[in-house]
Amino acid sequence: MKKNVGHNPWQKLSSEVKYENKWVKLIEDKVINPAGNEGIYGVVHFKTHAVAIIPLDEDNNTWIVGQYRYPLDSYEWEVVEGGCPEGTSPLETAHRELMEEVGLKAESMELILEMQLSNSTTDEISYTYIARGLSYVGEQPEEEESLTIKKLPFEELYHMVLNGEIRDGLSVASVLKAKVLLDTKVR
Repeated sequence: MKKNVGHNPWQKLSSEVKYENKWVKLIEDKVINPAGNEGIYGVVHFKTHAVAIIPLDEDNNTWIVGQYRYPLDSYEWEVVEGGCPEGTSPLETAHRELMEEVGLKAESMELILEMQLSNSTTDEISYTYIARGLSYVGEQPEEEESLTIKKLPFEELYHMVLNGEIRDGLSVASVLKAKVLLDTKVR
């Protein structure tokens, strides 16, 4: 039985920033929870939106990047991704990240997915684009990035997701959504 659909059962008593840097802000709210008891709720506020790009050439090849991910202490393969600063559109960011990470310029970008990445602890929103009409202009990675670039058929990327070789949530969701759309357009 659903209760209070659409109603916010939380009451915020106070809010305090516990940590902040140029990318994130950690906020601790003192709250009255849905059961009526006092408690705390921590929220990670992202100062950027996440943007993912799946570039596809005329033969449905794509490019992915490999990089060491510090929080997990592991090397990961991902779709092209980056942060969209406040005041910048996700589309602008998609074009910039595509050029920075894999050195490609796209004639068109199709928005295929908007999602909340972890809505129980963060307010991060993401946008995924399929890029087409590609031309190589040379990659320009940021100083925090040390990337390996890999070109492969989209189907191979899809199987990397299914086999657990790609574990980044935004990459997984983006590839699965792209697969559904590509299969639908073929029929």
